[in-house]
Amino acid sequence: MTQRERILAVYRGDTPDVAPFMLDLSHWYYWKNRLPWDLSAVYDRPEHALIDYHRQAGVGFYMPNLGSFYTTTFAADVAATTTRRQRQGGDEIVWRIETPDGAIERARRWDEQTYAWGISQWGIHSVEDLNIFACAMAGRTYAPLWDRFHAWDDYVGGMGVVYLSAGYSTMGHLLNYWMGVEQVAYATVDLPEALAQAVAAVNANNLELIDLLCQSPAQIIIMGDNFSSDIQPPAFFARYSRQYYSEAVRRLHGAGKYVAVHIDGRLRGAIDMIRDTGADCGDAITPRPIGDLTPAECRQEAGAEFILSGGVSPELWLPHTPIAAFEEKVTEWLAVRQQSPRLIAAAGDQVPPGADEARIQRMRELVEEHGRY
Repeated sequence: MTQRERILAVYRGDTPDVAPFMLDLSHWYYWKNRLPWDLSAVYDRPEHALIDYHRQAGVGFYMPNLGSFYTTTFAADVAATTTRRQRQGGDEIVWRIETPDGAIERARRWDEQTYAWGISQWGIHSVEDLNIFACAMAGRTYAPLWDRFHAWDDYVGGMGVVYLSAGYSTMGHLLNYWMGVEQVAYATVDLPEALAQAVAAVNANNLELIDLLCQSPAQIIIMGDNFSSDIQPPAFFARYSRQYYSEAVRRLHGAGKYVAVHIDGRLRGAIDMIRDTGADCGDAITPRPIGDLTPAECRQEAGAEFILSGGVSPELWLPHTPIAAFEEKVTEWLAVRQQSPRLIAAAGDQVPPGADEARIQRMRELVEEHGRY
């Protein structure tokens, strides 16, 4: 079977010949080759060199991080801009939304050491800012770019499946882009009505995007807010996001799509709350030593039918971690297949910058050796 066939077999509930093996190598690949990583840009064509590397390494591909498969347009009275600037000797990207009622902007600053864009400026600081955000985001419209998706999918071919991202829910935008965890926590107490109204309005708009994705050629839609049960515990999720996710999954399933949800933080309580939305898969599952559950405990919380995709936490890829520890954790993850074939061998989120390249090959060998059914 090809990697594509194995991945789709797992989603269908069938048993593949070998557990699927796929990695998101994008961040590591940009670091290794000192390539620019511009979050303000999107790829209108496949990342041929990145996909070629996956193919040469025998690694399944699934995550087109900077791929753009639909357009997002704001209302005529809203101006949304993205610019670059130099500030205090560093390079920043600034996202700005201007409306008749005012403007908000957020920024991210390049860090050469982590090879990533860290938050340098949150964009929402008041109820007025929150209302600007809600009004602008609730008025977005979407249009398909399915020819771009077909180009990526065709180039990947049998070596993987191209996931199509639905992006963040409203709460994901607020936590990760516009406010941060601390300010969202304050808002739940200080601005509960305005926060609830913003979440409802923007999630209603997000469902318009979901309806578009129901018509897409993609087989798997990926959603998620970088879930971690200490940031969005089940009670918080039930209050602000569960209704949106459950409805999105219902619509996507009705259109014959599978749904993966990105869970890359603390797992206890998060796996089953996402499973209970009806989603098919937890993506980026990161067990111990960084995560809070063992692979066996992940399966226990997930049940037999929910797909666990992930398994290798970030520090295991780094040269300072003994290779024996890496091998032990890969095989421990693969052993979960004995309880259920609803398993994909991948990284806990991404293979990180600084990773030992030889471990990519070693994981492929371990999957072939220990991942057979």
